[in-house]
Amino acid sequence: MANPEQGNQMSNTEFVLLGFGDLPELQILLFLLFLVIYIATMVGNILIMVLVVVDQRLHTPMYFFLGNLSCLETCYTSTILPRLLASLLTGDRTISFNGCVTQYYFFGSLLATECLLLSVMSYDRYLAICNPLHYPARMSGRSFLQLAGGSWIGGFLLSSITTLSISQLAFCGPNAIDHFFGDLIPLVKLSCNDPHLMEMLAFTLSLLFSVVPFLLTLMSYTCIISTILRILSTTGRQNAFSTCSTHLIVLSIYYGTLLIVYMFPTTDILSDFKKVFSVIYTVLTPLVNPLIYSLRNKEALMKACRKFMFRPF
Repeated sequence: MANPEQGNQMSNTEFVLLGFGDLPELQILLFLLFLVIYIATMVGNILIMVLVVVDQRLHTPMYFFLGNLSCLETCYTSTILPRLLASLLTGDRTISFNGCVTQYYFFGSLLATECLLLSVMSYDRYLAICNPLHYPARMSGRSFLQLAGGSWIGGFLLSSITTLSISQLAFCGPNAIDHFFGDLIPLVKLSCNDPHLMEMLAFTLSLLFSVVPFLLTLMSYTCIISTILRILSTTGRQNAFSTCSTHLIVLSIYYGTLLIVYMFPTTDILSDFKKVFSVIYTVLTPLVNPLIYSLRNKEALMKACRKFMFRPF
């Protein structure tokens, strides 16, 4: 005789993403806002990728990492925003279990990859500014390819672990996910299994792939700022310090929101705040990051852009 409890565990093959459903009067406005952000993100990042590929002068480690970041942000935002835009436009907020797990797999992979890649980019700037004589040797062709490749491989391996764990969970109760995409913590809270093991796994992986890269990034920029302060030229010191401080502010907001979402316990008070913080690192970061990292190199990118647009075909 079949166990009815087991049958209930298999019944939830579909979830409902609540998203911003508690703001029905703002659905059209949110759709237009996210659509503009998505288009701007795609255009800006794809343009940077194209310029880095076609212009030989940009074939350096710094621009290689910048091109990787733009590629990452293009994929990253495409795992979240198209599904969100469709639900805002049509009102259909259902998602299958397989679709939810697939979305989390790619989102989690790209999120972890970004954390690692940002720390690699800060290490690249640390070598270029603090150890310029050793930079050519340490950032040879093989070295920066290995660093970038390691970031991508590490990110996808991390997500494979958590995705495999999610696929083993049983869902037999409510099927409403209080989020705008299938994230780890909201999914775990709907599971019939003991959530403590999964929450501990999420905490450990967040510690490893967000706190550690952030500390390494912070150390790199601390050394960079210390070197900048010894620059004799006041103008050069101000320009360099302005660039680094902008990077640090953006990185602090990015890592700060990540830590709040994944390492703080989800309470009724924090639940809505976490949704807002998730918008910051899933929607705004892919738009802002490549622009911020391009500011220092805007002259080279503008020259490459003009060369690309006006070259004969």
